[in-house]
Amino acid sequence: MASKTKKPVKAVFTVIEGKNLDRPIFRRIGTAFTNRDDSLNVILDALPVSGRLHIRDAEVRRDAHQGRKEAA
Repeated sequence: MASKTKKPVKAVFTVIEGKNLDRPIFRRIGTAFTNRDDSLNVILDALPVSGRLHIRDAEVRRDAHQGRKEAA
C-alpha cells in the first residue's frame, strides 16, 4: 500500500542563458505535483522558448505582510 505522507509541491522553472548574462536566470513558469506512483503532473503558466525545464521542490517562504506560508 502506498504511503500517505504528503509529498512536497515542486516549482517548475525555465532556464534563460545568454552571452550578456553573468549566470543563467531561472524563471518560474509553473508548478508540479508528485502522484502516488512518483510520476509528475506539471501545470505550466508559460511555455519555455528553449524547451528546457528545471523542476525542484518548492521552497516555503513567509509572506512578510500577512505572516502566511506560501510555496515559492
